[in-house]
Amino acid sequence: MIGLPQVGKKTLFELITRHKPTEAEVASGRPIKGVADILDGRFDKLISIYKPQKNVRARIDIELIPKLEKDSIAKGDIFKDINELDAICHVVRAFSDESVYHVDGSIDPKRDIGFVNSELILHDLIFIEKRVERLDKTIKQTKEEAAVKEREVLGKLKSHLEKDLPLRTLDLTSDDKKLISSYPFISRKDMFIVLNVSESALKDTKLQVELTSELKPIKIDVMQVSAKVEEEITALDSEAERLEFMQSLGINEPAINLMTQLCLRTLNLISFFTVGPDEVRQWNTKKSSTAPEAAGAIHTDLQRGFIRAEVMKYDDLINLGSEEQVKSSGKYYLKGKDYTVEDGDILTIRFNV
Repeated sequence: MIGLPQVGKKTLFELITRHKPTEAEVASGRPIKGVADILDGRFDKLISIYKPQKNVRARIDIELIPKLEKDSIAKGDIFKDINELDAICHVVRAFSDESVYHVDGSIDPKRDIGFVNSELILHDLIFIEKRVERLDKTIKQTKEEAAVKEREVLGKLKSHLEKDLPLRTLDLTSDDKKLISSYPFISRKDMFIVLNVSESALKDTKLQVELTSELKPIKIDVMQVSAKVEEEITALDSEAERLEFMQSLGINEPAINLMTQLCLRTLNLISFFTVGPDEVRQWNTKKSSTAPEAAGAIHTDLQRGFIRAEVMKYDDLINLGSEEQVKSSGKYYLKGKDYTVEDGDILTIRFNV
């Protein structure tokens, strides 16, 4: 999670991870680590059906990166921190509040997004230029074939970046990807933007729609949230109070829930479930995972000894009302090693080790 100063990213981090950074963590200038539950209504529905003794949500790690400022950008350490992570959530200020300063003196989300995107692209360009200098010396001295090939690939990346386009929008061959896999290219990472708006602007989606259209070509999703409102929802004591408050604002679901689900999509992950009276559990697996690969998310033994997966579709279970009805209607499927798991699948893995 990144963003300019005073955009609300610390508040959102606290809400999504339920971890309030200590003064020492904030003063350290290092990334602050937290863990976020994936807040998924399907999981809650499965709990109401099975009433298990135990339930476990899927989780992802979130790191709050120190604020993006000219000093931290110039030092470059902030890019090392970002490079160690799998995807980027950029929090952007879209709320007006005279008591909260803006580093550039005015509220302009498009300017701020452009600034951050340009800095990430510039970081990658600088890395390529330094690497190419070393490669040119090697090629001059040894004519090494691998260096020539790498020089060619980096030239292709450089041309793309010079068009102000992030590397995630460049199609690369598997060989090209392998060649650059160890390099710290920030703009290759998938990314989404969270517009932090005021309560009065919650229903006004004009800016979100505009930005979604403008940023789609560079593969950036956009959502909006009011961190202030989400704080107020979380502070309420009972579920009934939360529902009443959300209804008064015309909110169907807390934006924090939607944010965790967007994190999953940006990480190219889907969720599947295992169910029963003992435990209902949500698991994450890479999109397009086969049944054995999904089984491996539960335990390596299940992948190693995989025999078959018994599959229910979440919608079938909800529509038909019970597992027995799903089976009697012929919608309880037996799948082998080639089955591609879909988001929301309910799996029972049969295995033998």
